[in-house]
Amino acid sequence: MHTLKSEIAATAAALVVEEGLEYGPAKRRAVKQLALPARTELPDNDALEDAVREYITLFCADTQPAELAALRALALVWMERLKQFRPYLAGAVWHGTATRLSDIYIQLFCDDPKSAEIALIEHNVDYEPRTVTGFTGGKVEALSLSSLCKALNENIGVHLMVYDHDDLRGALRPDAKGRTPRGDLAAVQKLLLAPNESLLESEK
Repeated sequence: MHTLKSEIAATAAALVVEEGLEYGPAKRRAVKQLALPARTELPDNDALEDAVREYITLFCADTQPAELAALRALALVWMERLKQFRPYLAGAVWHGTATRLSDIYIQLFCDDPKSAEIALIEHNVDYEPRTVTGFTGGKVEALSLSSLCKALNENIGVHLMVYDHDDLRGALRPDAKGRTPRGDLAAVQKLLLAPNESLLESEK
């Protein structure tokens, strides 16, 4: 069973890196590709992230660091624009497994949940609001937009997850791997200053 989970993780990792799939859809498609029963036990996200890192090391070591740096730089632009809402970078761009196909996930911790949306409207930013499950397990609003990354010559999806200010208290607890699960402006700036350590820095 452990070997089967590893095979699913490896197959899903290729889909994450090469097609930009999120972890859940990638695992489900991997099960189909491997012709396994629909109820096959899936690897957890930590195992899949390990497989993604391995895939990047094997197949994308020459291109991924520059792509990651470009995405972090774009994330920093949006974080600076929205700094009044206490932005934190999360997801693959923060943890160092992002490629040019990855979206950027920025979590905002607002005193007024509508304030971030009002700010986008005031600056004529086109966005799409939707409701998603947040890291607290409850529903949060996500404001999704497209932003040109000049370094990659690609339009990148930027998702602003709107949390209550009080949610920030538990947001910096270490994750299952003992890492800081998200980073503020200063932390992202620090990552950009150390591009050669980009796959490792956010694990510390």
